[in-house]
Amino acid sequence: MQFGAYLIEPPTHSYLAPNTQTFEAGSGQPIASPSYLREFARHAEQLGFDAIWFPDHVVMPAEYGSRYPYQGYEGGGFRRYPFDETAFPEPLTALAYVAGATDRIRLRTGVMILPERNPVLLAKQLATLDALSGGRVGLGIGIGWLREEFEALGVPWANRGRRCDEYIEAMRALWTQEVASYRGETVAFDRIRCEPKPAQPGGIPLIMGGHSEAAARRAGRLCQGYAPLGFHGATDGWEHVGAMRRAAEEAGRDPDAIELAAGGAGADVDYTEQLAERGVDHVFIPSYRPDLGEAKRGLEEIAETLFPRFR
Repeated sequence: MQFGAYLIEPPTHSYLAPNTQTFEAGSGQPIASPSYLREFARHAEQLGFDAIWFPDHVVMPAEYGSRYPYQGYEGGGFRRYPFDETAFPEPLTALAYVAGATDRIRLRTGVMILPERNPVLLAKQLATLDALSGGRVGLGIGIGWLREEFEALGVPWANRGRRCDEYIEAMRALWTQEVASYRGETVAFDRIRCEPKPAQPGGIPLIMGGHSEAAARRAGRLCQGYAPLGFHGATDGWEHVGAMRRAAEEAGRDPDAIELAAGGAGADVDYTEQLAERGVDHVFIPSYRPDLGEAKRGLEEIAETLFPRFR
């Protein structure tokens, strides 16, 4: 099993589950502090963490009507996105900074909202980062849930699933073809060069995130990984893994070669054991603390408790 450190500021409010960690706004070092990121990343690498993950939102509207699909509660209603008042550094920029401060640790997004991006420009950015980092990039992707964010970016909300599929195919063409062509309903280009190529043969590995059969099938058909449940319980969301495996087989792919990634719960042996029994290959664990010393101690606790048992 591999382990990743997931860098997201915890919420400043306490409407989540009881005992959810919160902190006072403005306390400690912000997640975008260069000294914090540099020292955090180097410490995680020294301890043997396999990856650093960054989440993604370009903007968070102050008011919105969209429902965060993983934040339900009794009675069938929905609460607001739990992290909508926290900072979201642009993930590729943050990962480029981390790449320059480290030598080995892999660089992942968890997850980037792919339909919001221009796929040609994104393919170039990712290929450059992979080349400069020595082949360390893995792209976690999703189709998005926040309509108001799409509207602020001037990006169509409709057909974002189709755009996601075509963007994946288009980026792969740019990564693998010397002179690339692609024609779809949402993106098309003819005989263009996109250099440099990624350091990884075949391009950047893609991890599809999403708590739905559509996401699972997309992972099986097109991606190298699937994150079926985010931060949810070890028994929640696994009904979609079967759909991923069937889709892979239908596409002539080996379902066992598709990585399963899931959110962990700190240095929790029992929870991690449940994930291992479910066949999870990579656990990413929320690791940000406003105090760098506390964050380092949290990483050390995870490494000391989980690494000897699950590696």
